[in-house]
Order: sequence, then C-alpha cells, then structure tokens
Amino acid sequence: MAERNLILAFESSCDETSVAVIENGSKILANIVATQINSHKRFGGVVPEVASRHHIEAITLCVADALEQAQVSYEDLDAVAVTYGPGLVGALLVGVAAAKAVAFAHNLPLIPVNHMAGHIYAARFVSPLKFPALALLVSGGHTELVYLAGPTDFKIIGETRDDAAGEAYDKVGRVLGLSYPSGKEIDELAHQGHDSFHFPRAMENEDNFDFSFSGLKSAFINTVHHADQVGESLDKADLAASFQASAVDVLAHKTVKALRKFDVKQLILAGGVAANKGLRARLDQELTAFPEVELIKAPLKLCGDNAAMIGAAGYEAYQAGIRADLDLNAEPSLEFEWLD
Repeated sequence: MAERNLILAFESSCDETSVAVIENGSKILANIVATQINSHKRFGGVVPEVASRHHIEAITLCVADALEQAQVSYEDLDAVAVTYGPGLVGALLVGVAAAKAVAFAHNLPLIPVNHMAGHIYAARFVSPLKFPALALLVSGGHTELVYLAGPTDFKIIGETRDDAAGEAYDKVGRVLGLSYPSGKEIDELAHQGHDSFHFPRAMENEDNFDFSFSGLKSAFINTVHHADQVGESLDKADLAASFQASAVDVLAHKTVKALRKFDVKQLILAGGVAANKGLRARLDQELTAFPEVELIKAPLKLCGDNAAMIGAAGYEAYQAGIRADLDLNAEPSLEFEWLD
C-alpha cells in the first residue's frame, strides 16, 4: 500500500450534500458541505423530496470543489467511500449513485459506510481511537450507546425507544417559536435560565441503557399549551433550561451506567447534538469519576453531517478489507447489530 492513502468520501443521508478527500484516515484535505437549511427552514423540518432534488443539483459541484481544494485528481485516489444508510432513501440514493459512478469510471474500490460509524469517526480527527471504546451518538435521527470492540466492530447496547434527542429539541424549538434547526438556540437559552419546571427524566431508573424523549417532549408541550390557555406567560429561558436539564440528565445517567458496566479506554461523544455545550460540560464533569477513560468529543464543525467523517470511517473499513459491489443500494433503516 502506498504511504499516502486517499479516499474520496460522499455523504448525502439527509439535508447536507458533502464530499471530502481524506488522507490516511486522519487528515482532511477537503471537506465540502452544501447545506440545505434555508430551503427546509420554511417548512420547519426536512422535506425528503426537496432534499433529494438539492443533492442532485449539488453533488457534482461538490466533487469538483473537493478535488480542487485537495489538489488531487481521480488518478491519485485509492478508494471511494459512501454513506449507504441510515437516512432518507432518496437522499442516500444520490450519494450512492455518484460514488458508484466514480468507482466504476476510475476502477476504484467502493467502501460502504454506516452513517453512524461516520459520526463516531468524526472523533478520529481529535485523537486516534483506542479499543474497546464506548460511543454516545446523539443526533436528530438517532440516540444510541454503542460498544466498539475494534475499529469496525460496532454493537448497540441501548437506543431511544421513540424520539431521538435532536428530534425532541427541534419539536420543542417549534413550540418556543424558534427557527429550524433549533438545538443551538435552545442550548444558548438554557444557559440563561433555571430548571424551574422539573420535567420528567424518562427511564432513568430502568435496568437498561435505553432512552425515551417523547414523554419529556409531551410534558413540555402540555406545560406551554396550558399556560397559553390560562393566559400565563412563561419564561422562555427557564423552559429551555428545564428541557435541557432533563435531556442531559438522562443522557449522562445512562452513559455513566454503561461506563460502570463496560471496561473501556475511551468515551466518544458524537452526532449533531454532541455540539450541545450543556451536554459537553456535563460529560466533562461525570468523567472525573473515570480517570482511566479518555473522553473524546467530535470537533464542533464535524458534529453535523459531513463527508470527512465518512472518509475516516471508510479508511478503517478499507484497511479491514470491507468492499461493496456496484449493486450497492441505499438502506434507509440500516443499523448496527445489538450486543448479545
């Protein structure tokens, strides 16, 4: 193998079209992200058909920009990596089709990447991963605890039974009249308020590593609607602080519980909601009780969907000999296996 391994990576699972060039799995030569937030903002959430059309418009431009920024050509590449699930089926298909076209045209190996593995490997740009490790993945579509026995060995030990944490943030943001996506705004408001509403901490005392956020979301919405009906004015900062306190409490509690059960070298925090300052600070605090566990947080700029993380995960899959044929298809409901 050449000293310099270059992977062209594609990510199009939701509403970001992204293409990256990654060197040796740990160096970003280019990471182009074409966001669609302004298009979906007026709908208050992602519209799948609109997302697919935007991906089609942007994908070839992103490839050209990535190669130019990285100052490489197709001849320099060693492989092509692509997110094939989970995500929106139409959106995924655009990235998969583009990656297959490049792999076929330039006779390059095609590496299939699970989007959630990509989120975990965003942390690779901070520090090399050490195994076994535990990952807390918190995003708009997923909330799960994953045990990593090795570089490509992912097993779920707990996940949300209903809403993902990020989904709850967006729904609560809508009730507060905030623009989509509202996670960052709620986080900022939360730091100005107090936990005066004491919303429920779902499943906190259950003997598992699963999460639930629908009850918290409902309690929040009912509180706001009741206040509206009786003409009472509630403090937005206190509402945000109370919501976030509940969400962060449950995430931290289940993570600490998993750290007590599993002997790991690292805890990886990743996914869109991993950018939340409240969650980051809480895990910093909790990890003081686990001096033998290194906490790695995905860089803020790589918490959202991007192709750099897919390139990092793709590099490990490439080293492990994982390949896809040109009949690779999108798998919108793809997930890691559960730990026995």
